[in-house]
Amino acid sequence: MLVEMKVEGLLFDPRSNMYILLLKGADDQGTLPIWIGKPEADSIALALGKVATPRPLTHDLIKNVVDGLQVKITRVVVTEIIDNTYFAIIYLSDGKKETLIDSRPSDAVAVALRAGVPIYVDESIVGARSADELDEWLKNLKPEDFGNIM
Repeated sequence: MLVEMKVEGLLFDPRSNMYILLLKGADDQGTLPIWIGKPEADSIALALGKVATPRPLTHDLIKNVVDGLQVKITRVVVTEIIDNTYFAIIYLSDGKKETLIDSRPSDAVAVALRAGVPIYVDESIVGARSADELDEWLKNLKPEDFGNIM
């Protein structure tokens, strides 16, 4: 079963020097933290802020290519986690056939935000990962870390 999620925000993790993409269940069905790189965090932040760039960035390009081919992005799904690596799929449809594209969750979310499509997560991931991982991260925060959170 899939859980629809929204981007709750982005945090900076000073210990790993990475960003945390926080996905939150649309009906308060848990929170899922996913550690991502700076370029992906920047792209997601631009999409969340609806910031227009003078030229298309990578995720804008993906949306433009899909639109140019007259195909629609219908949804993205974070499907599984293997060895602490998340996997996602971007669903495309031409009205007759659905095509599934393998993706990193950070890229899938960046594209979903630009396309205005829903983001889903397999419920087995939300139940298994969200509370433990986020609680552990929050438990290890020190007061000086708060100056680095976006």
